[in-house]
Amino acid sequence: MTLPPSIYSDDLELLRSSAVAAGIIASGFFRRDVKSWTKDHDSPVSEADILVDRYLAASLLAARPSYGWLSEETADNPSRLDCERVFVVDPIDGTRGFLRGEDSWTVSLAVVENGVPVAGVVYAPVRDEMYDAIKGGGARLNGKPITRSRRAGAPPLIPAPGAVHQEMQSAGLHYSRGPMYPSLAYRLVQVATGKLDAAVSRRGSQDWDIAAAALILDETGIGFADVCTGFPQFNKRDTRHGALAALGDMSLKPLVHAALIKVYGCPSETETPQQTTLT
Repeated sequence: MTLPPSIYSDDLELLRSSAVAAGIIASGFFRRDVKSWTKDHDSPVSEADILVDRYLAASLLAARPSYGWLSEETADNPSRLDCERVFVVDPIDGTRGFLRGEDSWTVSLAVVENGVPVAGVVYAPVRDEMYDAIKGGGARLNGKPITRSRRAGAPPLIPAPGAVHQEMQSAGLHYSRGPMYPSLAYRLVQVATGKLDAAVSRRGSQDWDIAAAALILDETGIGFADVCTGFPQFNKRDTRHGALAALGDMSLKPLVHAALIKVYGCPSETETPQQTTLT
């Protein structure tokens, strides 16, 4: 049963305050000589990611000990599957950009209840941008309701991987290539603001990449979906997702979804979770 938005307000305030503190910790490492290494699929991780993750685990779980925990930088504990509510955390989303000194990295935090995000924060500390949302209670940027600004007369602005661009161009879609912010969460919420007209992701994104942004998009009326299965479900055993698209203009859906399916395909019923990760 979905509870009234007021029930989630305390969780949202907890996420907001924790995101600010996490941003302060991460900013202490930003544009400095930071230790980093690679993990699965050649994905970078830094000492800043680990320290922020430890802080968030300590602060959030101390406040909500009954909640489950799912984070990019913590070994998965299947006990989360038995929890009604779960924290879904990316301590630094856009680590590649963080290490390059780009300023659009974010702290992405969500509370998921029975598979659905109910409170979420995407915080870009260097840009001083706090995006947040509560289920049924709207979405805000720095405390003010997010209103999508239209780019009148301009072709749609869409960042995407090269192969997807080729397919969209071949299909005759007239658009401009948008900025490919390293943080997927940040790219997605820019569709809510209107700075981007669409944002897409290849197969293999994880819950922590998209849970908070998914709620912000939903609360601003932006169409967001796995192009094969619809609106994403969270806190499942396999936390990976298929190709994703956030669309500020639903007239883009046929060509954008078709391009993503052409490039990445849809998982068959016989595929195992291991086989469905195509990045």
